[in-house]
Amino acid sequence: MFNKATDKRVAIFLADGMEEIEALTVVDLLYRAGIPCESVSITNTNVVTSSHDVSVVCDRGMDDTRFDFDDYDMIVLPGGMPGTLNLQECDALTDQVAQYLSDGRQVAAICAAPTILARLGLLQGRHATCFPDLQPVLVENGAILEQDQVVVDGNLITSKGMGTAIPFGLAIVAHYLGQEVADDLARKIVFAD
Repeated sequence: MFNKATDKRVAIFLADGMEEIEALTVVDLLYRAGIPCESVSITNTNVVTSSHDVSVVCDRGMDDTRFDFDDYDMIVLPGGMPGTLNLQECDALTDQVAQYLSDGRQVAAICAAPTILARLGLLQGRHATCFPDLQPVLVENGAILEQDQVVVDGNLITSKGMGTAIPFGLAIVAHYLGQEVADDLARKIVFAD
């Protein structure tokens, strides 16, 4: 049974070619912490195929008549290729990401996905990180590049990649429930940093 620790809701957006570990690790950690999280497909089906040919059934699609961005407190963007490029091509999503950041609402992106924010001009003067090979994209678009596994800058959380998916998910937990809860969850899943 799901133990709800907050009324805040998180939406993680999935596109074909996404990195499944970056997506599902976040979903798993939020579930364990009691933070409501829904996976949302940007395709015209609820089944999304990862970059490693793993099929994931999403909770809903953006084309669902009940879907509303205003139902969520945070947008999460996993990386992966070509998943990141597919997310970037979804104008309805990128418009909302820009609006969320402008309104002070939460956005989190991992691996290649922070480059979406950079290319939209949303990282200008903000501390961020991403997959090492793509870090020049952040710098070229005015981000203040950091080398930490996870970087929190106000309402923005960024992370480096699959190997940092657990710290990324724990940072989201800490945002909602505090560092003590995130540390306790890390112990429960036997995570050592």
